[in-house]
Amino acid sequence: MCQMLADQNPKNYQYSTRSVRLNGQSTSIRLENLFWKVLKEMSSIENKSVSQFISILHLEVLETHNEIDNFTSLLRCACILHKEKQVLAFCSIRLPPRTLVS
Repeated sequence: MCQMLADQNPKNYQYSTRSVRLNGQSTSIRLENLFWKVLKEMSSIENKSVSQFISILHLEVLETHNEIDNFTSLLRCACILHKEKQVLAFCSIRLPPRTLVS
């Protein structure tokens, strides 16, 4: 398993910085390229640009929690949760339900 992870394309974990507007303020977000790829996927599902998606998410988090301690970490977690949801949906479609044996 580790070889599969070690063999990944180094571009996946290289950083890219993008400028976005959050609450009318221009800021930069620095993430690994693989996370930008997942954010693009998530934003396309919502029919938004990546910048629009991030801005909306930022506002929704502020409305929910009143503050954001580490928005970049939140974005990474959102990407992981999105992929986890996809895997669970994939597995539930393709795997028969488990039956408990007493």
